Amino acid sequence: MENSGEFPVSAAKQEDEVIEIPSLLTVISSKEIQGFDTTEGIDKIADNRETEVTNGIQSVSISMPHTPRKVYFNDHPQEFSSKVVPHGSPPSETTEAKYYSQPMPRTATPVEVAGNGQNPAQYSGPQARNPHVERLKDARFDSFKTWSGKLERQLSHLRGKPVEPQPERKPRDHAEGEPLPVDRYFDALEGPELDTLRPSEELMLPDDKTWPFLLRFPIASFGICLGVSSQAILWKTIANSSSTTFLKVSPLVNLILWTISIALVIIVAIIYSLKLIFYFEAVRREYYHPIRVNFFFAPFISLLFLALGCPPSVTKDLHQSLWYILMFPFLCLELKIYGQWMSGGQRRLSKVANPVNHLSVVGNFVGALLGASMGLKEGPIFFFAVGMAHYTVLFVTLYQRLPTNKTLPKELHPVFFLFVAAPSVASMAWAKIQGSFDYGSRIAYFIAIFLYFSLAVRINFFRGFTFSLAWWAYTFPMTGAAIATLRYSNEVTNWVTRTLALILTAISTLVVTSLLVTTLLHAFVFRNLFPNDIAIAISDRAVKPQRKKWFKHLRHGSSDANDIEQYLKFVSTEGNDVESSVEPSRNNNNEKEENGGIV
Repeated sequence: MENSGEFPVSAAKQEDEVIEIPSLLTVISSKEIQGFDTTEGIDKIADNRETEVTNGIQSVSISMPHTPRKVYFNDHPQEFSSKVVPHGSPPSETTEAKYYSQPMPRTATPVEVAGNGQNPAQYSGPQARNPHVERLKDARFDSFKTWSGKLERQLSHLRGKPVEPQPERKPRDHAEGEPLPVDRYFDALEGPELDTLRPSEELMLPDDKTWPFLLRFPIASFGICLGVSSQAILWKTIANSSSTTFLKVSPLVNLILWTISIALVIIVAIIYSLKLIFYFEAVRREYYHPIRVNFFFAPFISLLFLALGCPPSVTKDLHQSLWYILMFPFLCLELKIYGQWMSGGQRRLSKVANPVNHLSVVGNFVGALLGASMGLKEGPIFFFAVGMAHYTVLFVTLYQRLPTNKTLPKELHPVFFLFVAAPSVASMAWAKIQGSFDYGSRIAYFIAIFLYFSLAVRINFFRGFTFSLAWWAYTFPMTGAAIATLRYSNEVTNWVTRTLALILTAISTLVVTSLLVTTLLHAFVFRNLFPNDIAIAISDRAVKPQRKKWFKHLRHGSSDANDIEQYLKFVSTEGNDVESSVEPSRNNNNEKEENGGIV
């Protein structure tokens, strides 16, 4: 018994003598029992354990209640006696003793094991958990996983690992296999971009911790690809433009930017493809989001930019079949988006009108520009006509700003520059279709330049808000205006057009470079580029407020509150006392009670 770390507190000299069990209410002083509630006893236990480890003796210490009678080591109970044989006593001589639980020694940590000169690999204590792994194993994210965690549980079962019980799905959680209705986005979210949760709503995902990276990676990340790939087109135009030959820009600049754009598009596409594979529900919620759906045009617009910015050293003529492959996704998305704008409902244009909608229109002009560059005629004219018709409707809707539309906050002011993108690209597309920068192209170009300067002179649009992915909305429209100015300067060559082209080129290049560096800092240094995406974590039904029936009179407002309001209205009026100001509110309450609460 010495090896177990337990100490007898009393012993009988006779074999048949039995010690009386003390009452539970008896107060025992810590000094009456040797080693009880003192540090000496704990130190002695530790010394005994060190001696046992040195001698190769393994012992197990089990905390047990006073004078136990049965221990269930297996399925069958085993009887044993509380009489023990002290060390060195004859077998026939037994003594009874009572034992008290002792604190178990603390297990050494891997750092302490390494400090004692031992191999840390031999450490058998509890292992520290990786927070990133634990975050991926959180069952609350299973509703957004493609397999809802079933594959992971099956693999764990095959490996023989215990499977943790899954929490029951709440009634308000989204049912698998059914898209979220558009009404829920308007009911649960607020703000111009529908990305802010209303106070009365709850999230399906935890808001007290950082979500997995793929869940936080939005479709708006393709805006970075738009900004960088448009720079490749800009410097290709500068190298081949007759009005900027004095700059002697090397085609190598275009090749470097085009290579960087390809790498960036591949990286972003791979990450979002992983999100599509592992978190399909999150991608589907972005697709059914009334505003986010416009960003699904961005990946295909980036591919069109790569085709337009292809260096002559790589290839001079692209095959015409490439144009049909790239424009097919545009046709499918436009049939869905434009049909919803026209048919009405919750997705009608007057309801979802936002500057981001320009992304669904500008792709028509970019496709028309690429098709005309390949020598096509009918296809580019078709997409140009579709884009011009819907751009006109969108321009008027956004310009008048119906009372149902909300004012954009400062964080979204950069998206106003998307107004410049469509007319800039439209002017170049029509010039390529017609073969010259004629009056139609110039009209579209002048509209773009006017919108550019009308936004640029508003200094408040460039300050007062923190960095976010929305800032990349500056890059593509600015670059498009610079390219259109270069094309216009080739037709009208003078010092004004050349100076304007150089200024716009310098501004767009500086903005793209600054945003690229800032994005890398926020992504890898500050690590706050991708916050939790609240817009995709809303529940499929609203939380019903619990009304207390004994407070029915609060439905129409408290009479005291109405009295205070009436008092504040008439307190500054001469000749009226306080009671006269309170009377109208009391009369209104009486009328409501007489009409049964109907106003």
